[in-house]
Amino acid sequence: MPDNNVRSGRTPGILAKLRKIFGLNIGTVMFGAILIYMIFSVILYLTASHMESYQVPSGPLSMNETYTGLALMTENVVQADASGYVTYYAREGTKINANGAVYSLNTSKASDNSSSLSKEELSDIRSNMQSFSKGFDPSKFNSTYSFKYQLNGSILQYASDGSSVSTVTTTNEDGEEITTTTAVSSDPNIRRAETDGIILYSKDGYEAKTVDNVTSADFDQNSYQETDLKTEDQIKAGDDIYTIISDERWSLLIPLSEKQAADLKDRTSIRVKFLKDNLTQMGDFSIKEIDGSKYGQIDFNKGLIRYASDRFLEIELVTNNVTGLKIPLSSVVTKEFYAIPSKFLTTDKETQQSGFMLSGRNKKGNSTTTFVKAGIYGRDEVTDEKTQKTSYIYYIDKSKFKEGDAIVDPDDGEKFVIGDTEVLEGVYCINQGYAVFRRIEILDENEEYAVVSKETYNGLVRYDRIVKNADKVSEQDILY
Repeated sequence: MPDNNVRSGRTPGILAKLRKIFGLNIGTVMFGAILIYMIFSVILYLTASHMESYQVPSGPLSMNETYTGLALMTENVVQADASGYVTYYAREGTKINANGAVYSLNTSKASDNSSSLSKEELSDIRSNMQSFSKGFDPSKFNSTYSFKYQLNGSILQYASDGSSVSTVTTTNEDGEEITTTTAVSSDPNIRRAETDGIILYSKDGYEAKTVDNVTSADFDQNSYQETDLKTEDQIKAGDDIYTIISDERWSLLIPLSEKQAADLKDRTSIRVKFLKDNLTQMGDFSIKEIDGSKYGQIDFNKGLIRYASDRFLEIELVTNNVTGLKIPLSSVVTKEFYAIPSKFLTTDKETQQSGFMLSGRNKKGNSTTTFVKAGIYGRDEVTDEKTQKTSYIYYIDKSKFKEGDAIVDPDDGEKFVIGDTEVLEGVYCINQGYAVFRRIEILDENEEYAVVSKETYNGLVRYDRIVKNADKVSEQDILY
């Protein structure tokens, strides 16, 4: 008895001390419960597997490889036949006909001409200036001087009272050639082109290079030098004055790795995209060896006028022609469906929903039909060999029917017993916040990604959001 009294007398003192130490009250208890819940939630989040989403883009499986090509063409440097001051008539980078005026040589510098230009001529000059300004590249400031001489030549051509004409050809933004005929003075000091060709007022030492005598050192851009032949100073007889490209046929040589050469070895033609203006062109393709290394040779028979002033060209070889919707392979899942002919699909008159008429019997044993709404996850076209009529096979979720169920064509009463199945590839689309199976048809794939068709019935469209790691999700899971 005394011991019990002692114990019972000490208990209140212990509780009081605990209250004093921990401050036990309703607020402390609630805070502790919330803290435990948060710790438990964080542990669950860190240990759980998480769904990743992916927005579907459109494009090829991989980017086309880019190359720097060495341009080789039929060109000849022309020398002055006398001394004097040069007045340029032909615009650089334009195509001139044989006997067209290129430049003139005079014993003194040309004086300012006070002749006025017509509205059409001024408009043409303004248009040229706007085009130059739009395509100006600060890294190629030297082109400013070329354009200066082009304008001078144009003004001289317009201002002349000529009794002869000079014909030049240029290209517009679409790559189309435009021929312009301009009056030029009959001054005997004018020098004319001996052949048709494209005029350049520069040289670089590659004029005699061909695909047969080019060396690997010629591809070194660091040692490449171009000399501007345009000048306002007096020139001497025999000085180089312009370059003319006399043949529309030209070639690009591109260095290839062993893998690139192996990938391209069976090609005889190839589409090239020129990064300078994003225009594309087909060319004949072959592989040749230069100084022990592989090079691709691309031969063209047009388009030279656009790139005549470029010895080195940045290009893409358009080899990835398969385009569509790009998805990660980790998104791909498979699902089995019932395959049902399209003739059995019907529409409910009251709800206007698509589905099938399921055949059955009531308690009295009489035949009945019940409308079953069923979404179509995909379809394939089939052609009857006898009648050559085209119809479809629809793929229906297996949860809607059981194997052996019969459906009825409401038009002619024909029955179809459900049992045929097909496995389809697809992804889980999560646009609505839950996982929905969408069929895909793979056109091309690599180790990580696949390109799927944009034309798949009830398939994906650009910017759809899908599950990236499909193994972490089940169909109809609510994800957010």
